[in-house]
Amino acid sequence: MQVSFRTDTGLVRPSNQDSCACGSFSENAAWAVVCDGVGGAHGGEVASALAAKVVRETLEDGFSPELERQSIRTLILNAVGKANAAVYGAAQEEAALQGMGTTVVVLLAADGYLHVAHVGDSRAYLKRAGGLAPITVDHSFVQDLVSFGQITPEEARVHPQRNIITRALGIHEEVQCDYSCFDFSPGDLAMACTDGLTMYAEDGVLLKTMEEHDGDPDGLVEALVDLALESGGADNVTVAVISDHRE
Repeated sequence: MQVSFRTDTGLVRPSNQDSCACGSFSENAAWAVVCDGVGGAHGGEVASALAAKVVRETLEDGFSPELERQSIRTLILNAVGKANAAVYGAAQEEAALQGMGTTVVVLLAADGYLHVAHVGDSRAYLKRAGGLAPITVDHSFVQDLVSFGQITPEEARVHPQRNIITRALGIHEEVQCDYSCFDFSPGDLAMACTDGLTMYAEDGVLLKTMEEHDGDPDGLVEALVDLALESGGADNVTVAVISDHRE
């Protein structure tokens, strides 16, 4: 397994409210977490950094090669729950941080499976020989409109309320986290990213870039962030990928 990531403030924002952490447990297991903070510049930075830190520590403390699929699911959801409690608690202790929150996407690849948990509108994708597919559904106002058939996905990309999320980590004492598990085979690639990328790149553009950098995850994350910057860079942008390069 190989893990790569890049984060950038972008060309407009004064600070980077995105946070990312990733690592490998072994040749056969790796993880990544991507967060996009909300609640003002300072609050957003604090929320995303704290959430990524807590998720990282929980995964590193709790993972072992002997864990079965259900135990890994429990570990990831526990990590997100702890991160929610940490962000919520920090916001209650300091008036300037009240109302802060963050999106979160957690990827953990182990033993032929990809475990995915998320809250908010940061996304995860899975690339296989058959193409690229989004494997999370945004918790956002415009996604609800798309789901109910009121607007198209193309209209959602330019909707004036596209930045409104309906679920975030750290806003309330408890958070509902979506979880899924997928087969993850040699040659597959998983990506987590913030909306600083997806606001500019449709799935076809993402797939084309991935194919151009096949076998080069470091080059891929550089290319994807550069794509967002060259397209306007109006938001912070963060990309993390896990690739199974084994034959």
